[in-house]
Amino acid sequence: MMRAAFFDLDKTVLRIDTAFSWVRFLYRRGEVDATYLGKAVWWSALYKMAVLDMETLATKLTATMKGQAEAELIAKTDRWHLEDVFPHVAPQARVAMARHRREGDLIVLLTGSTQYAAEVVARGLGVEHVLCSRLEVKDGLFTGKLSQMCFKHHKVPIAERFAAGHDVDLDASSFYSDSYNDLPMLSRVGTAIAVNPDARLARHARARGWRIERWG
Repeated sequence: MMRAAFFDLDKTVLRIDTAFSWVRFLYRRGEVDATYLGKAVWWSALYKMAVLDMETLATKLTATMKGQAEAELIAKTDRWHLEDVFPHVAPQARVAMARHRREGDLIVLLTGSTQYAAEVVARGLGVEHVLCSRLEVKDGLFTGKLSQMCFKHHKVPIAERFAAGHDVDLDASSFYSDSYNDLPMLSRVGTAIAVNPDARLARHARARGWRIERWG
């Protein structure tokens, strides 16, 4: 069986939180107001404390997109990636991925972000496999629903299905993440690496003897 190296996206492969970065991008364009930007700051703070109800929030925000054209979002995200995302790839992430490739491991991006945030980053890094949250699209329009949630405990069955389809031994694989929200998946693999961990993950990692790395 093969090994895989799974990488979280926000604050791990990237030095930024893509959700908050996206809201700031929309704010600069005048598409959201200061009140919405303030909400995004609050949501980001709750997420860092691992107390944000991601499923409820994602469901509500996705519902507001019903009827919008996917092509318009793709055009905006292309600009967002160039201006606000690509400059923030952590150099240590590139180093870690290169090392795992040399060792013959599959490289997998495993993130709660949607395909519009994750897949472009993956292509830029030469990462073939992306497991992420996905917005449902029909006839080029968003339905207002998620076709896949990839947060918290949802990451485990998604990774297990990937492993079964690619002959991957999760017990011999690794996962890099910054967030206590990813504790279920960190506990599922054989090697958990806490990257720039939040306070709760740092305490847990020290208690479990997990490796802690600081990526700039």
